[in-house]
Amino acid sequence: MRTHLADWLWTCARCALLLMAFAFTPMTAAATAPAVVIPLKGAIGPASADFVVRSLARAADERAQLAVLELDTPGGLDLSMRSIIQAILASPVPVVAFIAPSGARAASAGTYITYASHIAAMAPGTNLGAASPVQLGMGGPEREPAGTGKAASDAQSTETRKQMQDAAAYIRGLAQLRGRNAQWAERAVREAVALSAAEALAQNVIDLTAADVPDLLAKLDGRHVKTASGDHVLATKHAPLVVVQPDWRSRFLATITDPSVALILMMIGMYGLFFEFANPGMVLPGVAGAICLLVGLFALQLLPISFVGLGLIVLGMGFLVAEMFLPTFGSLGIGGIIAFAIGALMLIDTDVPGFGVPVGVVVGLALFTALFVFTVSGVALRARKRPVVSGGEAMLGSIGVMLTHEPESGWARVHGERWRVQPAASRALPHEGARVRVISRHGLTLTVEPIDGEREAGHS
Repeated sequence: MRTHLADWLWTCARCALLLMAFAFTPMTAAATAPAVVIPLKGAIGPASADFVVRSLARAADERAQLAVLELDTPGGLDLSMRSIIQAILASPVPVVAFIAPSGARAASAGTYITYASHIAAMAPGTNLGAASPVQLGMGGPEREPAGTGKAASDAQSTETRKQMQDAAAYIRGLAQLRGRNAQWAERAVREAVALSAAEALAQNVIDLTAADVPDLLAKLDGRHVKTASGDHVLATKHAPLVVVQPDWRSRFLATITDPSVALILMMIGMYGLFFEFANPGMVLPGVAGAICLLVGLFALQLLPISFVGLGLIVLGMGFLVAEMFLPTFGSLGIGGIIAFAIGALMLIDTDVPGFGVPVGVVVGLALFTALFVFTVSGVALRARKRPVVSGGEAMLGSIGVMLTHEPESGWARVHGERWRVQPAASRALPHEGARVRVISRHGLTLTVEPIDGEREAGHS
């Protein structure tokens, strides 16, 4: 009897231990799940959007319990900002927008991202706001009305109002989704106002302030967060930190989507193809030019470009190439430089900080192109003035030596070749061994005359 009782008690104890293990397994897993830190520095563009989206996907794959988006940005492109926000809203991992370190800011597009995140936090000495929209981008002043006359001004005003209403509705929806101050969010869009960290916390724009990431994780410990995958209870006090750094793909995209780099790549591509077409068989200029041109065009299609500016650049390059072949005395070349410079300044159709081609780069490229084109044109012009050294015209003025002669014709050696020769009008062929000068050619027969000082046949 005691044996059965002991077995029963042992079985109950084992079941209790198993139940306790199952009960504490989620808590243990949650405690050991890492917190992923994703730094987002500088202007928000295609490269940074791709980096954040892939980093959030990686955090979900690694079953991280939290993703900290460390912000320090002056703003960015509208499409890139919306890609990041869509990834945050769909993320099964809670996302914290943390404006840090001290001195950082989340202006314009950064304000939208902060409102979209599940938790918003700021470090002391930081600020956010100034979220007024700019055409095709965010983060700069509104443009002056384009065109002249009342109709153009009204059309521009209507477009500006539409952008303002869309941006205000967008950030208001994000504020309502996260339970934050929607009235101030609209003011940030319509009036471009900004707040410090303490003011943002007092006005329910953010959820908390923290000195750094470890302090942030300690303050978030035990907080309930609702994401696309359900409710989460954070256990971040002792969670390991994993900092995600941009990989080669992100760095490559960041390099080529720089408007200056994209413009230079496109120029290299055009020049490479020009050299290949002008000198078929060189191969290297054609291969390098095609690669650079395609990479440059790929980068430009990710950026908000003006097709008028791109057309002026192509037109200017065409004029410069034509200057090398046509005797326009610099007219096409000067016109090409002007068209290229204006097109380069108009190329990027946004006032977002960090985007646009600097004036210094445009001037440098224009001067280099002008120097290159006029140097090549000068070389070509000098080459045209040189005497012909090949073909039939190269025989004119050549010196030969008579081999044999007859009354009306003979043979002479010219340029190491035997040619049938005939005398010029009213002249006679000189004797064998005498030197003659070629004055014309008719098929395979040369007309020659004796060089002064040489004796002619019959006059010795």
